[in-house]
Amino acid sequence: MSFSVASAVRPLGDGTYTASLPAEWTVGPKPHGGFLLALVARAAVDSARAAVPGADDLAPLAVSSQFLRAPEVGPALVRTHVRKAGRTATVVTSTLEQRGRSCVEASVTVGRLPTAPPDYADLPEMPAAPPADAIDLASMGAGGVYKLGAVCDVRLDQKGAGFLNGRVGDPLVLRLWARPLGERPDPYFALVAGDITMPVTFNLGRFGWSPTVQLTALLRADPAPGWLRVRVSCSAVHGQWFDEDAVVIDSTGRLVCQARQLALTPAT
Repeated sequence: MSFSVASAVRPLGDGTYTASLPAEWTVGPKPHGGFLLALVARAAVDSARAAVPGADDLAPLAVSSQFLRAPEVGPALVRTHVRKAGRTATVVTSTLEQRGRSCVEASVTVGRLPTAPPDYADLPEMPAAPPADAIDLASMGAGGVYKLGAVCDVRLDQKGAGFLNGRVGDPLVLRLWARPLGERPDPYFALVAGDITMPVTFNLGRFGWSPTVQLTALLRADPAPGWLRVRVSCSAVHGQWFDEDAVVIDSTGRLVCQARQLALTPAT
């Protein structure tokens, strides 16, 4: 199932949308966090377009989300409320619910993505395409854990990913390349890319479920066709709490997404 089809939302006419959380867009048994972020952002943008007539070119600019509980694969509702409608920025709250319980709550700032070249950008250096020996994450989906690898092309740079060889102590920095299968990346897929990596704490030997608690993503441009380059890093691990910063760059070298999350790593 393509990303655009899988993440579609269907309006009911009162700011409420129906959605389906497909089994293909999961890690383990649970829907992928970046996919959920894209889904609530789609509903928010559609709601903003209804509130700002003639604004068909609106897109998410910022998505700040709280992950309250992990939803299950299957049907879900997204409830939106326009908090402010403006010519430059519209603010919409967007909540994904399942079985009457809130799972993801987000505040989405909606506007028009810049199209002019940036006046300043300080970005990590990464090649536009993955190296020949990059690991296809579809091959790491043993037991059906990483189902995302069947619907996205995701490659991991072996350099610095010491956990691949049982090594502990590498810096908590990973480099990946990602693109959806069968279509070009868009701003919503850039949200997925900002959360597409395995936890950087794998390099500490901490494996297992690492749930996101809070994630904020900034969209900076509409991605060009081709690979999205993703650099993920961590500043600190305190007990089970750790941060993860992702910088997403498109095939032309332009910044398209920045994401920062607070997450929990398995106890040692």
